[in-house]
Amino acid sequence: MLNVVLRWLPRSAAATMKYLDEYRDPGAASRYVDAIAALVRQKWTLMEVCGGQTHAIVRYGLHELLPSQVEIVHGPGCPVCVTPAERISRALDLARRPNVILCSFGDMLRVPAGDADLLRVRAEGGDVRVVYSPLDALQIATQHPDRDVVFFAVGFETTAPAIAMTVQQAARLALPNFSVLVSHVRVPQALDALLSDPDNRVQGFLAAGHVNTIMGMAEYEPIARAYRVPIVATGFEPLDILQGVYMCLRQLEEGRAEVENQYTRAVRPAGNEAAITALQDVFEVVDRVWRGMGTIAASGLGLAAKYARFDADRRFDWTDVQVEEDSARCIAGSIMRGHSRPSDCAEFGAGCTPDHPLGAPMVSSEGACAAYFRYGVA
Repeated sequence: MLNVVLRWLPRSAAATMKYLDEYRDPGAASRYVDAIAALVRQKWTLMEVCGGQTHAIVRYGLHELLPSQVEIVHGPGCPVCVTPAERISRALDLARRPNVILCSFGDMLRVPAGDADLLRVRAEGGDVRVVYSPLDALQIATQHPDRDVVFFAVGFETTAPAIAMTVQQAARLALPNFSVLVSHVRVPQALDALLSDPDNRVQGFLAAGHVNTIMGMAEYEPIARAYRVPIVATGFEPLDILQGVYMCLRQLEEGRAEVENQYTRAVRPAGNEAAITALQDVFEVVDRVWRGMGTIAASGLGLAAKYARFDADRRFDWTDVQVEEDSARCIAGSIMRGHSRPSDCAEFGAGCTPDHPLGAPMVSSEGACAAYFRYGVA
């Protein structure tokens, strides 16, 4: 942690900072803002790549505290929001089958694929169950040996280890009726895609600290070097984010492009080795479609051949239907690429609300549109 930053924190923070209110101290936040204002000499655009960070920024008005030269745009940091309609369409297909129990985290139930979502299919009689852990789905499979139980596995590298360990447990139990519909994505490849966009204007990233907690920092080094952008692994509380912004801007002002770690209380350079070992055992790297961004090479995880018997894509026969990603009136893709803000959308707050969403970022609790709506950002 920067020495200059440590001097700004409450007296208890440098030694024992362990309570949420210490990470939300208004006085320390004000001193961060003053330091950022004193540091910045030109205009910069930063992007956070985590829905939790997006909500913290909007909830606490951090974007309004920063000097006018600093703009923060919101990236594809919501895993629900980037799950493509094709994967959701397959989940809908499974949920409609009479012999299938589809298990999912609750935030996937209202994400649309065409004119349907899992909540509607459940209302029509599909057996869709909300679980809090993939292990819950495994337990359901043991309780219903006469039915196929499928877990809809969505998320970044953060949630993938739990899925990996669940698949390993299914293999140990030799469960014949359990499978996983995988839609996991990898963050570094998305950053590479954003930076290679000819219209890109992002000059520095606040990386999602929970992803770095799992994967470490090494994957970001080639990106920082290739595109000359600073990348700072950042936490989720107001002081975390302000410090991450300060560290990123200091690099830009000094002409540096390095990978730094703000979230030192959780992130280690090598990440979580046990989690990485599980990921490497269970998954293989695949190309993946990102909602609003298209296909990104090597940006996904799919089940490895040794676990093919648990792969719903291989287990079931499919008749895929072409489904539009989002309504033509929805600008979610532009928002997730940092080209627009939710409030730039003509439908925001009128034709698109959490009760009647046009796109995934208004549905998910981590979506940028939902954050703007919830906290009244116009």
